[in-house]
Amino acid sequence: MARAQPLSDLQIAILRVLWDRGEATVAQVQAALQAERGLAHTTVATLLSRLAARGVVARRSEGRQHVYRATVEEQDVKRSMVSALTERLFAGDPSALVHHLIDEGEIDADELTRLRKLLAKKRAKKGGRRAR
Repeated sequence: MARAQPLSDLQIAILRVLWDRGEATVAQVQAALQAERGLAHTTVATLLSRLAARGVVARRSEGRQHVYRATVEEQDVKRSMVSALTERLFAGDPSALVHHLIDEGEIDADELTRLRKLLAKKRAKKGGRRAR
């Protein structure tokens, strides 16, 4: 997934269904997204076929239906997409992304506390000093 094209919000929604269920038919994916997206069966089938062509999902036949499963891990997709965003918008500087999130108020005080704890754990694992 490192060099793959970014995924759209709809493609990610489909993958979330597959990640949650392990595998699903077109009808099952459509039903899972119906309340939120109201997609036609043919739209879901087309999107799954395109994802299969890209190698993001695999399919097998079960009777007259195709059953799909994700071939990429959620964490790998997140890593790839955040990396692409960081490269494109922040010249590859992850600290610039974090600064932006903090400066724009996207991270509240509670989240900052959780981030400090996470940083302290990371430092401790690497044998560095503890965060204050």
